[in-house]
Amino acid sequence: MILARVVGSVVATQKRPQFEGAKLMLVQPETPQGVAIGATLLAIDSVGAGVNERVIVVLEGRAAGEALGRKLSPVDAAIVGIVDQLEFVE
Repeated sequence: MILARVVGSVVATQKRPQFEGAKLMLVQPETPQGVAIGATLLAIDSVGAGVNERVIVVLEGRAAGEALGRKLSPVDAAIVGIVDQLEFVE
């Protein structure tokens, strides 16, 4: 799992049946301090996240596919939680 921030949404009117009704979001991975790292990712949203919210993302294919609730879905990343508070101690 990684921390990320939702930076946008994607609308796709033509997609595989496994994605019908699924919300697609663009997420930017972040450090616990909120610094952007790495490339922006396309993720399935399973929790109703909105733009600018900090979220928890799973990147493992099987776990990401399970977040959609449909077996054998070709999903690489899924938003599985919205961060309410984060306490980081160095």
